Formats: sequence, C-alpha cells, structure tokens
Amino acid sequence: MDSNSLRAFITIVDQGSFSEAAEILHLTQPAISKRLAALENQLGPSLIDRSHRQIRLTDAGARLLPHARKILDEIHNARVALSPDSGQVEGELQIIASHHIGLHHLPNWLRRFSREFPNVSLNLQFMESDAAFEQMRKRNAELAFVTLSDSMEGNFMVYDQWPDPMAFVSGPEHPLAGLESPGLEDLAGHPALLPDTTTATYRVVSRLFLEANLPLHPQMPTNYLETIKMMTSVGLGWSVLPVSMMDNSVRRLDIGFPVTRVLGAVGLSGRQLSSAARALIEVVKAEEDGGRPD
Repeated sequence: MDSNSLRAFITIVDQGSFSEAAEILHLTQPAISKRLAALENQLGPSLIDRSHRQIRLTDAGARLLPHARKILDEIHNARVALSPDSGQVEGELQIIASHHIGLHHLPNWLRRFSREFPNVSLNLQFMESDAAFEQMRKRNAELAFVTLSDSMEGNFMVYDQWPDPMAFVSGPEHPLAGLESPGLEDLAGHPALLPDTTTATYRVVSRLFLEANLPLHPQMPTNYLETIKMMTSVGLGWSVLPVSMMDNSVRRLDIGFPVTRVLGAVGLSGRQLSSAARALIEVVKAEEDGGRPD
C-alpha cells in the first residue's frame, strides 16, 4: 500500500476538497485524483463518494481512515527512529498554541529555544484549544499548548502540565468592587463575562453556581481573554481571569472559591516526537518549573 496514496486520501478527507488537498501536497488536482484512484483500484471499493458537492466517505473509506492514519504514524516513527543521532537538533517544528498561552507563556519559551536551538525552523499556529485538538487529530502539528480538559480524548498524551490560577474580577468602578466580601449570591445579580460554554473555565464557574442553586447570567461570550478583560475593566460585568493577567484595570474579588485551570503540552499517543519537539518540551518544563513555588 503506497504511503503517498494514503496521504492523498487522508488530506482530501481532512480538507474536504480535492483542490485544497492538492495545494497542501504541492500537486495538481489531476495528480491527487490519480493517487486516490490508484488506492481504490488496489483495495477494491470506492473510498470517497464523488456524487455530492461535499466530500463524503463511503463505508469502506470510513473503515480505512483510522488505519491509514496509523500506517502514516508508523512511517513517521520509523523516520524519527532512523534519524542521525548526531546530537544536532534541527529541522522544521510545527506547533499550535492557544491565544492566551501565545501571549503570556510562549514568548519566554521561544526566546530561550531559538537561542539554544537556532537550526530549528518553527511553524506556529494560534487558535482556541478545541480547534487545536482537531488540528492535532489531523496531524497538522507535533505539539499543542492548550487548556487541558477532563473530556480530552484518550489518544492524546500530555507531556507537561502546569496550573493556571484564576480569580474572580470586576472593573474598579463596578458595584461588586465596593463590597468587602462579595459572595456568589452577589455575583448572581450581575452579568457574567465568560468564555464559551464549551471551555473548561465556563464549566468550572457554572458548576459553582449550579451547586449553590444560583442563576448565572453570561453575556457576550468570547474566548479571547484580553477582550473579556477589557469589557470587565469598563464595568460591563464580572469575570474570571488568570491571575497572571491581573493589573490595575481590574479589581480582584475575594469570593472564597479558588478557581484553577490546567495548561499543558499535548501530543498524539503512538506518534513519536522529533528531537526538536522533545527539546522544546524540555525548555517549557524548565521555564514553567522556574515560575512554580517550591
């Protein structure tokens, strides 16, 4: 079974388009169609239903897809295992980072990494954590630095993780800022500026209000914490933000309920990391451990 044909099949499925798959693989559209046809001729059944505008897998294609990914993973692992053990860390490294990690953690990591490993070419993508997991499933990056979740699938491996303490906050002129010891019942009377309901932060906060049998009034959801911080600072509602983001533009509210999320470096189980990816993880561990209390 030809690996190039398998890669063409997977890329067509992931991109949902023959033309976009051809562009990614630097092929013409007839060439990528020929590779898929060769795979179908070898295996027998049709793999992709071409009768619709959108790409649809046939039953045979759906059964083949996970095996095709595993085959290409093993080819990748073989290449990593056979790479020269010269001690030289080089090559291209594709990574994904959430927007928050990209703003508040990544600069220190990359400053040190680029100094210690100048022969590595970094390919960076920034996106929300849920989107990052989807891109990792498609093998579009080796590592993702994201917010970890209890619902994370078992085919992901966490290479490092660290707590990201958070705090309830309001704007300095918000009514809640004038209360000495505000409680959840006080917050329940005001709009909440929180990320989307699918995020770990929202789930933690909503659970607190549910257990206290109190209403939660989320407004204008956005997953960009910098935007949430700005809206909170001007008094549009209260929020929960990482302690690392706090400054004079917001006021910390001592609610009495600690809130912490966990950030981490994630890869795919069964897919070995390149020397560049392993080196980056060691840099991340060193940088994050240096900021943790003993």
